[in-house]
Amino acid sequence: MDTQRVLTGITTSGTPHLGNYAGAIRPAIAASHRAGVESFYFLADYHALVKVQDPLRVQRSTLEIAASWLAAGLDPNKVWFYRQSDIPEIPELTWLLTCVAGKGILNRAHAYKAAVDRNVAEGEDPDAGVNAGLFMYPVLMAADILMFGAHQVPVGRDQVQHIEMARDFAARFNHLYGDHFVMPSAVIDESVATLPGLDGRKMSKSYDNTIPLFAPSDQMRKLIFSIVTDSLPPGARKRSEGSALFQLYQAFASEEQAAAMRQSYADGIGWGDAKQALFELIDGTVAPMRERYEDLMSRPIEIEAVLHEGAIKARRIATPFIAELRHAVGLRDLRDGAASTKKVAPVVRKQASFKQYREADGRFFFKLIDAEGRLLLQSVGHASARDVGQLIGRLRASAGEGLRHVENLGLHLGEEILGELAADVAVEEVAGALAGLAEATP
Repeated sequence: MDTQRVLTGITTSGTPHLGNYAGAIRPAIAASHRAGVESFYFLADYHALVKVQDPLRVQRSTLEIAASWLAAGLDPNKVWFYRQSDIPEIPELTWLLTCVAGKGILNRAHAYKAAVDRNVAEGEDPDAGVNAGLFMYPVLMAADILMFGAHQVPVGRDQVQHIEMARDFAARFNHLYGDHFVMPSAVIDESVATLPGLDGRKMSKSYDNTIPLFAPSDQMRKLIFSIVTDSLPPGARKRSEGSALFQLYQAFASEEQAAAMRQSYADGIGWGDAKQALFELIDGTVAPMRERYEDLMSRPIEIEAVLHEGAIKARRIATPFIAELRHAVGLRDLRDGAASTKKVAPVVRKQASFKQYREADGRFFFKLIDAEGRLLLQSVGHASARDVGQLIGRLRASAGEGLRHVENLGLHLGEEILGELAADVAVEEVAGALAGLAEATP
């Protein structure tokens, strides 16, 4: 079986909570033990700077998150565990990718669009309060992923767009400079818990409704007893479905424990008893880790040493790879042969191509075929060959900008429907092929 690289980033902008543990830390550590997997975990402190301008908060969060992962059982000797800012090759790669990234694609990034839409709704300048870090966030994330050749990136659905962007940037770079980047894939694990917080909404620092993972036992109990429930009295049948309290219990319970608690709900357990049971379950799970966490937090020098060793390990991959990329784009020693006055024949790259044809019913179609002859896109039918020719012209001129896939409606260029993607073909592959055609056009 081929080795698969899996990469996960943890932004250093807050204190880890129960939702982080159940939704990210626990499943990631479990996955790191699978055969045939190389796991990369990094503290995304550059990303934290987009939203956090408190230096002490970033530093403290870095310590808390590193200690949390180590306390939860991450073995730095069996994975790559490093701090993003300790890898200088990452910001350098960010710039190389910036120079091939389409601004139009970045304009459509969810976080940036949301900020702009909010400003417009409030009558402000569209970019009021929007820093360039937020705009360029997807490029930095792409550099994180592409630097280490990650095949899979576990993300929530709101992050899938960033993986698609990373694939687009990689495809454009590969087209210009040769095949250097692995094309990553987003992995969404529907079984991973998204835990509710104190008010029933998703547990998030943004909502101030979190339960810190390693809160002292008495504080943990107080927070659990503050979870919002309905007013049904003891003895009244209660529904486990949709209950924030039950979802939290289920995330830490065995199947047998969860089944027993579900029955207790049906039997009319009182909310106080349910909360006490939840506290005992979570505190019993967390207590051994809490002891290790507190010990690690008291020894920041040792955590720093772990991260330092992790950076050395990660740079064994990053340093030669960035050298390869620098050479590819022309950032070279002038003493090598590339800078001589001898004329070198240009490299002729195979291009994607359009195939036009007419069906028996008189309608005209086209196909987009990649350089290896693989079908990428099958068009809808058109009334005339001229219509097909004009659409192909617009596609070439677009250089892959403005493409979007609408479920059950096919691939669009702006509002114009193009047709259907071939099986297992992603939008970014079509965009990369079109970008190559645009660059090859005199």
